[in-house]
Amino acid sequence: MIELRRATPDDAAAVARIWYPGWCDAHLGNVPRRLVDARPEESFEPRALEHAGETTVATVNGEVAGFVMVVGDEVEQVYVSADHRGSGVAQALLAAAEQAVAANGHARAWLAVVAGNARARRFHERQGWADEGLFDHRAQHPDGLIPVHRYTKPVRENLVS
Repeated sequence: MIELRRATPDDAAAVARIWYPGWCDAHLGNVPRRLVDARPEESFEPRALEHAGETTVATVNGEVAGFVMVVGDEVEQVYVSADHRGSGVAQALLAAAEQAVAANGHARAWLAVVAGNARARRFHERQGWADEGLFDHRAQHPDGLIPVHRYTKPVRENLVS
């Protein structure tokens, strides 16, 4: 059974153990090498700790199986451990993220998917997200911008974003 809860600082190591390999799966070969170099494995736990207040974790049998980070109207990160892919964890996390964006007062949520990440792009489209096309997304690395697809989804009726 999938259970969702707000992350705590104690979850940072578990989140990092999911985030780093998931990030590599999604980004290696799809982003500039300088961005990869700027994201060493040891950088993920401090980032997870820093963003614990914006993170929801999914647990299965008490084990963190995935997480999502939401800031304002953006779904910043959605990752599921390889062992739990295809189990419904990602759908549960994305639904929670959509609810969080609505609770933040926004009518539409958005997220960025690296252009070459076809698996993630298909997943979001199956969940009702619309691809609004490519744009240059600012990433914290020496090159600054990376091409990503912007996906959006209405999350609340009759609100102005």
